[in-house]
Amino acid sequence: MGARWILLAAVLWSSGGLVIQLVPLSGLAITAGRALVTVGFFAVVVRPKWRSASWLTALSYAGMIASFVLACKLTSAAQAIVLQYSGTAWVLLAGPRILGEPLRLRDVLVAAVALAAMALCAQDTSARSGWHGTALGVFSGLCYAATVVSMRLSAGRKGAHTPEGSILLGNVLACVACLPWSAGELYTGLDWPSALGLTYLGVVQIGAAYWAFARGLRTVSAATAALLALAEPVLTPVWVWLGTRERPSTATATAGLIVVAALAARAWADRRS
Repeated sequence: MGARWILLAAVLWSSGGLVIQLVPLSGLAITAGRALVTVGFFAVVVRPKWRSASWLTALSYAGMIASFVLACKLTSAAQAIVLQYSGTAWVLLAGPRILGEPLRLRDVLVAAVALAAMALCAQDTSARSGWHGTALGVFSGLCYAATVVSMRLSAGRKGAHTPEGSILLGNVLACVACLPWSAGELYTGLDWPSALGLTYLGVVQIGAAYWAFARGLRTVSAATAALLALAEPVLTPVWVWLGTRERPSTATATAGLIVVAALAARAWADRRS
């Protein structure tokens, strides 16, 4: 059942690239507005305790969501999401050392493939993005890995920290960091379509998705969760293409296909064993 929660989270996450591209606000404004909505959603619906938050998870989570939105605005959604999910390799390699979870040969191979796909995708520095979008995408991948590992650490122990509390604090930190630079833009440029987009991003794409992800991590290892979440970079370019006709570059599309093939091979090996 935990795997289903992780897959649900990945599907919800995958819609973010399209909505971020459609909302006519800067990356800082979208990050601040979305985080503010998510804080309201978690405070009212999930209601975690503030003291249950882990600062490590919250800081890595805040860095992840902010850098991903900025990368989406500087480059294509497809490239941004592939670069972020290069973090899967770091999750697989950090799991045994930090979480004590077994590392299998198939996981090492998937990690190597993910890093190779990231290197291929990083070569696609178009005139639109330069190196800034690529750098932010790689940074979001590192933050993603730290978030998954620390969330799993909290979910796997009966301690004071909970993933839900950390997500709430992380959104507060992201909002506080970005709002001073984007308050004027939100005040003057927020129309009804933008408000609806931010509401969707905060409630569904982040709030509901991370609630499902935290629920799945209670019974699913960090490595398995990271691999199941690879459904997001597969679906993100599809939704963006359907909504905006933005086509990923050849390098980005090839990187995505490589990741899909590696994930399919690992799933087949799991079924055989």
